[in-house]
Amino acid sequence: MPWNDNANPGPWGQPPSDDDRRDPPRRPQGGGPRGPRGPGGPNGPDLNANFDRLNRRLREFFNGPGGRPRPGALAAVAGGVVALWALSGFYVVQPSEEAVVTTFGAYSRSAAPGLRYHLPYPIERVEKVAVTSLNQTNVGGSSEADVPRESLMLTGDENIIDLDFSVSWRVSDAARFAFATRNPEEAVKAVAESAMREVVGRTQLQQILTTGRGQVQAQAAELMQRTLDSWGTGVSVVEVQIRSANPPTEVVAAFREVANAGQDAESAINEANTYRNRVINEAKGDAARIVQSAQGYREQAVREALGEAARFNQIYSEYSRAPGSTRDRLYIEAMERILARSNKVIIDGNGVTAPVILPPDAFRPREPAVQAAPQVQAQPETQGQASRRAAQ
Repeated sequence: MPWNDNANPGPWGQPPSDDDRRDPPRRPQGGGPRGPRGPGGPNGPDLNANFDRLNRRLREFFNGPGGRPRPGALAAVAGGVVALWALSGFYVVQPSEEAVVTTFGAYSRSAAPGLRYHLPYPIERVEKVAVTSLNQTNVGGSSEADVPRESLMLTGDENIIDLDFSVSWRVSDAARFAFATRNPEEAVKAVAESAMREVVGRTQLQQILTTGRGQVQAQAAELMQRTLDSWGTGVSVVEVQIRSANPPTEVVAAFREVANAGQDAESAINEANTYRNRVINEAKGDAARIVQSAQGYREQAVREALGEAARFNQIYSEYSRAPGSTRDRLYIEAMERILARSNKVIIDGNGVTAPVILPPDAFRPREPAVQAAPQVQAQPETQGQASRRAAQ
């Protein structure tokens, strides 16, 4: 049976006519038997009838007597549409975002996190910008794939270096970030590459490979920030990190030899500096010791001279009082000093009849006796001594 054969009602029966749609049949009252049927009648729901009924009620609502439209119905529909259009202006800004509101495409204001409202489209539009998240831009490729067009740079000593680095940045001004450049991420990458090339072009290769990375990173970050601020991009550079810095692959072996030679030269310089410091310190110590010895000898000579002068003055004073006794005393003291260091024994033989027997210790060599220096007691200077000293 064809599906479009209206002559044969098929298993669902004959479709209702227009009169039946306008005046649906009422269910007979009574307690007759009920067969199995759906909610729309014995043969299931009638969707066409329900649609026609809704259409008829809408026409009755909008059309008044004589078929003319009712003003109140049109105003209600227009009010509902306007209300829905007005409610479409509510929006929510997350805590990590800042909203930029534009009026007919021009910047109007910025909105903080929370529930906010703007005039519905097309009067105002809202663009949300993440301002707290940390963004990262890689220059020179990644660990999986290198981009020589970005990583190969020329150093200050005209050498080529393969340098990969990353830039961490965040949005500091959402309005400028949204309107200053068409693609802020690409602008940050271009500025980062340009700044790094300029800094590397002023730096020696060996400094970049060894101890100068921190200085290069700081200078590149500062130059990037100045450039981005001059453009008004609303981007704040947090950090520039050099991931790898190596010479080109073709000359790696040669650079390793140069690095080893530099380390050997540094070791030789350190050894020479150590030897120089040791020799200088030893020379300074010897010089200080000689100076101190000279100062001690000078002090000793001066004090000995002062002591001899004081002793001479005392002897002269005693000699002036008793010349004969003083001469005898000086003679005896001189002989004691001389004979104390002599190995000869002198015996006076006058009146000796028996042989003289000397002990064996008398013939042993004598060591010079250490004679303590006589303590000179200072005496008050007489008037005669003062006058003689003044005359000298």
